[in-house]
Amino acid sequence: MKILYGVQATGNGHISRARAMNKHLEALGVEVDYVFSGRDPQDYFDMQEFRNLRYQRGLSLAHTEGRVDIQRTLQAASLPELIHDIRAMDTRKYDLVLSDFEPIVAWAARRQKTFCLGIGHQYAFQEAIPKQGENFFLRSLMRHFAPCQTHLGMHWHHFNCNILPPIAETQADISLRDKNQYLVYLAFEEKAAIAEFLEGFEEQTFICYGPYKSFEKVNNILFKPASRDGFARDLAQSSGVICNAGFELPSEALQLGVKLLVKPLIGQFEQESNARALEELGLGLSMTHLDKFKLGFWLHHFEARHIRYPNVAQAIAQWLVDGDWHNTADFAKELWQQVEYVRAPRVQSECRFPNQTTRPHRLEATLSGC
Repeated sequence: MKILYGVQATGNGHISRARAMNKHLEALGVEVDYVFSGRDPQDYFDMQEFRNLRYQRGLSLAHTEGRVDIQRTLQAASLPELIHDIRAMDTRKYDLVLSDFEPIVAWAARRQKTFCLGIGHQYAFQEAIPKQGENFFLRSLMRHFAPCQTHLGMHWHHFNCNILPPIAETQADISLRDKNQYLVYLAFEEKAAIAEFLEGFEEQTFICYGPYKSFEKVNNILFKPASRDGFARDLAQSSGVICNAGFELPSEALQLGVKLLVKPLIGQFEQESNARALEELGLGLSMTHLDKFKLGFWLHHFEARHIRYPNVAQAIAQWLVDGDWHNTADFAKELWQQVEYVRAPRVQSECRFPNQTTRPHRLEATLSGC
C-alpha cells in the first residue's frame, strides 16, 4: 500500500500527529511519501524519522503579538506558487491521499480524482461541535482549505458527532511530577510579555518553550529553545500547562492528567472554538489576554482533569490498511467506547452545544462515553 500524506506544518501539533501515524504505518509495512507545508524549511527540526518527505510553501496564518495578522498573512501568501504546486503534484500513483489539513495534496487529489481522506482536528469543524466566532467566510474556509471526500475529524469529546478521540500517545510516571512546576508554551507571545505575566508567582517554576535562541533564566522562569525530547520530559514532570488553544498539546495534557490554562489566538476561529469547548466541558480554563488574576485562580483552585484515550494512531493505521474507508461511523463509535474518564470535571450546570439537534444534557452525562 502506498500513501501520499500531506501535513499542515504551521503548528507543531500537526507534525506530532504525523509522527504518531508514521510509526504505526511503518510497522504495518505501508509506504508513505510526506509533504509538509506552511513554514520555511529551516524552521523544521527532528524530521529524520520521515523517510520520504518534501517541503512546500503552502499556506499559513501570520501572527503578531498573539493575534492573527490578516495583512501579513496576505503578504506572505503566494497564490501563483500554490497553484503551480497543486498542478505539479501527481497523486495518481498512490492508493490513498491523506491530508492533515494540507491544501496542496488535497486539491491535487481532487483535481486528479484520487481518493483523499482528511485526518485531524480541523475536519471536526464540519460537524456540530462548539464553535466561537464562526461566520460564512470561516465556514467556507474550513470546508475548502483542504477538501476531501471523507474525513476523520478529532476532538476531546464526541458531541454526538461522527468524530474520533485525539491522537495523544503521551505516557508518564506521575511519581516524577513536580506539583510546583508548570510548562508554558505561548510561542506567539513576546518573551517580555510572558515574563511580566508570570512575575510574582515565586512558589512556582515556569518552564517556557518558544522560538528562543538560547537558554535563559529569569528568577523562577526558565526560557528554553525548541527541543522535542526536552519538551516531552518537562511536560511529563509538570502539574499544569499554559498554552495557546491549539489541539494536540491540550490533548496530551488531558491524557497525562495535568491541568490546562489556554489563551486562544484572537481572530483564530479554531483556537477560540477550542477554548470554548474546554470551558464548556470543564476540562480547562481560558483567558482572552495574559491575565494574572486568572492565572492565580487557576494555580490555586482549578483541579486537573484526566482522560485516558485509546491508541488512536494505531487504530487509524490498521483501519486504513483494512480498506473500509467509508465506514467512519462504526470506527468512531468503537474508539469512543474505549475512552476512560479517570478524573472527570465536577460541573453541575447544563452544557449546551450550538447546532446540536439532541436535547442538551448535563456535563456528567456527556462525559460518560457514547
